[in-house]
Amino acid sequence: MTICKTTAVAAESVADRIAAAVAAKPNVVLGLATGGTMEPVYKALVRRSAAGLSFSAVRVFALDEYVGLPPDHPQSYRVYLRERFVDHVGLDPSRFHVPRGDLSAEVAASEYETTLRQHGPVDLQLLGIGRNGHIGFNEPGSPFASRTRLVALTASTRAANARFFAPGHVPRHAITMGIASILEARRLLVFAIGPEKSDAVWAMVMQPPTVDVPASAVRLHASAEIVLDEGAAGQVA
Repeated sequence: MTICKTTAVAAESVADRIAAAVAAKPNVVLGLATGGTMEPVYKALVRRSAAGLSFSAVRVFALDEYVGLPPDHPQSYRVYLRERFVDHVGLDPSRFHVPRGDLSAEVAASEYETTLRQHGPVDLQLLGIGRNGHIGFNEPGSPFASRTRLVALTASTRAANARFFAPGHVPRHAITMGIASILEARRLLVFAIGPEKSDAVWAMVMQPPTVDVPASAVRLHASAEIVLDEGAAGQVA
């Protein structure tokens, strides 16, 4: 576990690890998370691309997508990753994969799991952690054996995302990589910032792995790193 003094330093530390993976293996397969926590990481990676790091052969898998949003919806995670990362680093669009929120959820999940098997395993999976301990959109109670699937979002997750949507239009469902799908990555990199995440980080790090805290599944992985700022590390430092 790496604890950094500030959020900015923590984000640079995460970007350094991703950049090193790309430099070591130009066709590396990255699993990428979304959300406000990850924005400084992507800004740092865009700077590294501008400085000469090539992402042209990298393959990217997004963790999840909202059900009901077309690929060009401004709040879709496809658009999130394109605007903050993909369109700025020369990534081949054919090597960028996001679950289809506008298809039948069962079909989209099955197709995504098949694509993961075809092009995986993921070499480095970037993960955030929700306030309730979720990873991806694997909410509390998600089986550790779960694969890519349709999930119902909890009230707390929908409340956390409400600022991005008009009132009454916050998605209720998503397609997410399952915990078993996530754990098949060769390396996991968990990034959390801010004191509002400190309870979830404590539960992830200090309690035995439990489906009540989906992020605790990372402790079952042979190669998992956790990078925190001092706020998120407040109860484990």
